[in-house]
Amino acid sequence: MSRNIFAMIFAALMAAVTVLAVTWGFEFNWPDYVHVDYGFPLVWCAHTLNTIHGPVDVWRVDLALLAVDLAFWLCIMIMGLFVILHIKI
Repeated sequence: MSRNIFAMIFAALMAAVTVLAVTWGFEFNWPDYVHVDYGFPLVWCAHTLNTIHGPVDVWRVDLALLAVDLAFWLCIMIMGLFVILHIKI
């Protein structure tokens, strides 16, 4: 398989992984605080569903952490493409 084709497949897979890492939610069902955190490895958004005072609908979004999270995944993709295209295998 050509390195260029392998690089395109790697870029497409990394794009899918990036979308999943940013949009996948992890639900935490604590007795007095139910919330969903979005983002991996950095939590850039938290959706609070229930607190000790009852049901709520509160979103906390941190755009700076979203930018850092996207930059993290972009750096991984760039390093992977560099290894695929410039290292002789």
